[in-house]
Amino acid sequence: MRSNLIRRCASAVCVTALFLLFCVAPPLLAQGGEPPYFAIRGAKVVPVSGPPMENATVVLSRGIITAVGKDVAIPPEAWVIDGKGLTVYPGLIDSFTDVGIPAAAPSGGEGGPRRPQESSRGPQDRPGSTPWRGAADEVSLSDKRIENLAKRRLHNRGFRAEGGILSRQAAVLDLGGERAGDLVVKSPVAIPVSLQISGGFGSGFPDSLMGGLAYVHQVWLDTDWSIKTQAIYEKNPRGVERPRYDRTEAALADALEDHAVVLIPANNSVQLRRALELVDRWHVNGVLYGGQMAYEVAPEVAAKKLSVLVNLKWTEGEKDADPEDKPSLRNAAVPRSRAVVSRSACKSRREIRVLFRGIATPKDIVKAAKKSIDAGLAPEAAIRALTLSPAEIFGVADRLGSIENGKIANLVVTDGDLFEEKQKSSWFLWTDANTSRTSRKKPKDAPKGDISGKWKLSYTTPEGPEESTADLTMEKDGTVSGTVSGKRGTSSIISGYLSGDKFSFTINIPLDQGPTDAIFSGTFDGTS
Repeated sequence: MRSNLIRRCASAVCVTALFLLFCVAPPLLAQGGEPPYFAIRGAKVVPVSGPPMENATVVLSRGIITAVGKDVAIPPEAWVIDGKGLTVYPGLIDSFTDVGIPAAAPSGGEGGPRRPQESSRGPQDRPGSTPWRGAADEVSLSDKRIENLAKRRLHNRGFRAEGGILSRQAAVLDLGGERAGDLVVKSPVAIPVSLQISGGFGSGFPDSLMGGLAYVHQVWLDTDWSIKTQAIYEKNPRGVERPRYDRTEAALADALEDHAVVLIPANNSVQLRRALELVDRWHVNGVLYGGQMAYEVAPEVAAKKLSVLVNLKWTEGEKDADPEDKPSLRNAAVPRSRAVVSRSACKSRREIRVLFRGIATPKDIVKAAKKSIDAGLAPEAAIRALTLSPAEIFGVADRLGSIENGKIANLVVTDGDLFEEKQKSSWFLWTDANTSRTSRKKPKDAPKGDISGKWKLSYTTPEGPEESTADLTMEKDGTVSGTVSGKRGTSSIISGYLSGDKFSFTINIPLDQGPTDAIFSGTFDGTS
């Protein structure tokens, strides 16, 4: 999109302006003003499913990737964005989080948390089991962390809630959307298992790790029996006693039929080896989560061809610790596990697929992954662990995780390498529900001149040519504030700056499809 920014009575200069849709209605309601195509042209594209491409173009249409490559045709009606200096990645996936999921309410009913006087006496009471509940059914847009994660480049994720031995089933959700249903990409995708027994000894069954393991094993046996007996009964119900219905078994049976994976906790070598045995004993498609010391058993994990979901919350040693002190096993494992977990067995037929599990503070997720790279993990392995690997494991690689024709247009666009410590400018997020999001960091160069004053803006929106007046005020550090007035009313500048001779300011204006962020940027020469 092109626009002209001119000082009154001064010659005009051309600058670029990107109108990025911040929060739009679903596509059916956006046809009045939203272009049918977007194109990011001349960027570095990292598809993950193939080698990076320089000077490539990605074409998007109604939330779907329709073309990607160096010489792809751009539809004449496309909204073209200059990708020079930009890098395009698939949307990132936090593979294990409870963002958007409300806490489980205390309940004395079947499977729910029990009061002391209602202690379970055996597996038939189904303690701590609520697998009929699903994250897809309970996700809430009121969780402010959803928007916070969006601003930190995190897109899709396997949602999972804490609480219980067999709690809510996980779903893959997308950040974009105005209703909870807009977020669901696929459900269910995983059955999380927790072996942390609450209550302790004497609180009822199970009250120990051994009891918890025995209970989960019994649940899988009961579920298998239920599947077989139900199939026999449905084939010929006459004269046969009807099977007893158990909603825990029914929910698990349905999830396993849908190829949901079972998430098994394991962090140290003892837990990891135990988890390897549990996968065989339970006869499930297991994925290990935790995995910070998986380097110790990497050959064994690789031999089983299991995937490891690595917790990014690395434990660091004390800065002023005595160098003579022997570090704890956990601290000693950190530097090696960052690199070795995913590379030690990545050889031909002995490959470990690694995912990354997010941490409490969203802004630190990419930073934590960068620490793994600094410790020796290949950058392309880190990118894959945040994109295509989790998409494959959770059964959505046919629609997410890489930049390919026909996949959902979930993209992260940065002005450099994703893992650079300091991004120089802006990055954008595309989703199939929200056309795009944007965040801009203020450059540090001292401003060359003062852009304060009234300016005439001439530009083209999806609805045609328009003009407005910008009344700008600049601080000494280059920060720009003020208002923009036109036929759509007066809008305050959300953020703005003059860095060197480069300026940018953002306003929010109403279009037919909803509130729209408009970014004006260009070069300031002192008079125009």
